[in-house]
Amino acid sequence: MAKKRVVLAYSGGLDTSVIVRWLTDRGFEVITYTADVGQGEELDYIPEKAKLAGAVEAIVEDVREEFAREYCLPTLRALALYECKYPLTASLSRPLISKKLIEIAKKVGADFVAHGSTGKGNDQVRFEVSAWALAPDVEVLAPVREWEFKSREEEIEYAKRHGIPVPVTKEKPYSIDRNLWGVSIEAGVLEDIWQEPPKDAWQITVDPEEAPDEPEYVTVTFEEGTPVAVNGRRFEKLYELIEELNKIGGRHGVGRVDMVENRLVGIKSRELYEAPAAFILYKAYDELLSLTTERFTYHYHIEHVRHQYATLVYNGLWFSKQREALDAFNDTLAKDVTGDVRLKLYKGGIWVVGRRSPNSLYVEDLATYSPKDAFDHEAGKFFTKVWGLPLKVAGRVREEREKKNR
Repeated sequence: MAKKRVVLAYSGGLDTSVIVRWLTDRGFEVITYTADVGQGEELDYIPEKAKLAGAVEAIVEDVREEFAREYCLPTLRALALYECKYPLTASLSRPLISKKLIEIAKKVGADFVAHGSTGKGNDQVRFEVSAWALAPDVEVLAPVREWEFKSREEEIEYAKRHGIPVPVTKEKPYSIDRNLWGVSIEAGVLEDIWQEPPKDAWQITVDPEEAPDEPEYVTVTFEEGTPVAVNGRRFEKLYELIEELNKIGGRHGVGRVDMVENRLVGIKSRELYEAPAAFILYKAYDELLSLTTERFTYHYHIEHVRHQYATLVYNGLWFSKQREALDAFNDTLAKDVTGDVRLKLYKGGIWVVGRRSPNSLYVEDLATYSPKDAFDHEAGKFFTKVWGLPLKVAGRVREEREKKNR
């Protein structure tokens, strides 16, 4: 009887290493897939560790540029922040990894894909919904939701029995997920939501109090909605530009978020996020979008696009028609988002201090209060009469009603 094949999203950590053996023990032929999405660590050890755990094949792929252009960039153009705070760092990598799992499963003839998410996290939804959107008949396995282990110690004992390498280092006090777009940090002492996060919780940003005492000015250049240069230095690869801004922003302590968010499964969870590049780019892109987009469309973007885009990405609906339609809208606006934005970084803060664009809708002769003023003030008088008419009528009716009731 042929073995069942499964493609596993593999991080190289304890959980996914144990999953390889656990699935193998149950008659599966396990192929692991590891995506380099900019987690900032060497992945050369992955294939050997996966095979020691029992994998028949271990695939490692550098997808940083694909992640930057096809996932981070659309989210930047949407200016999407979940609950107005979270820049969707981990949320963005899951649909990409799911897409790769399905591609490999189809190539090797696997009927199953698997992940290492728990039963109360958001990632289980993102992996599974994404997989089914791309391959409706695939079966998704989530061993951590059903296996017999009740503690990390039991997993370690199981790994040792099966010759799976287990780190001898002290257990990390936090759960950390990192990619190009940012870092997610949770668990441990952070679960006491009254306590300030310890300094060692933050991974890529310095404490704002310890940041340089002099501000740093950064100029970001965009061409048709895509960031292409930092301080005049052009980047052919978008992921390298993002990495550069992470370094610059990180040394000034910008891009930190400490929030209690509403998880998809219905619980509230305290999360720390670090996303220096994302927040710098959000500030810069929003400034140019505002400068190059007329009021009605810009306000529509604020009121209807940003929140909706963030929510659908957070909820695992990347592969939906709604996201594709919103992307089409945002890409239309992005065609005019060309120019430079100058920002000041200082002690955790980001301020826009200058902006310019060949598509700018700012007309100095209309905005000025100098003798160059070209605005028709007489027209303003009639405009206010028409604009205020509904309130004027309502006020008159109210006055008449009050007179009758005296």
